[in-house]
Amino acid sequence: MKILVVNGPNLNMLGIREPKLYGRETYEDLCRLIREKAEELGVEVSLFQSNSEGEIVTRIQQAYGQEDGIIINPGAYTHTSIAILDALKAVGLPAAEVHLTDINAREPFRRISYAGMACDRHYIGLGMEGYLRALEDMAPDGRKSQETANQP
Repeated sequence: MKILVVNGPNLNMLGIREPKLYGRETYEDLCRLIREKAEELGVEVSLFQSNSEGEIVTRIQQAYGQEDGIIINPGAYTHTSIAILDALKAVGLPAAEVHLTDINAREPFRRISYAGMACDRHYIGLGMEGYLRALEDMAPDGRKSQETANQP
């Protein structure tokens, strides 16, 4: 099984950007955790991060016929990008939305998730653990239990 993990703008700044909100762990720490969990689960994982909406759309489109699922944290594009929503819908792959913080408890504009509308699972406010739960649930022998996912 192949899973694409897409991270949007400013995720590369983890550990630097608002550490009181996002913590001190870095993007490299996140990538290491994801790779370790993927290896444990016997899943192949591709990691992608971009600050550019168009590059994210292109990478999602490239997943068609190549990957079996997508885990996405679109960052700020969560609340603005219909293009990312359309790309996720176009490829038709199982998709999970991840957010480090609880977007529903933050500013009102953050409570709308366009990308989330194309995702069947949501991991909101669980920190980096959200990515690991998404991987576990997507894996062929994953838990796939409702209690592991927060619904929007």
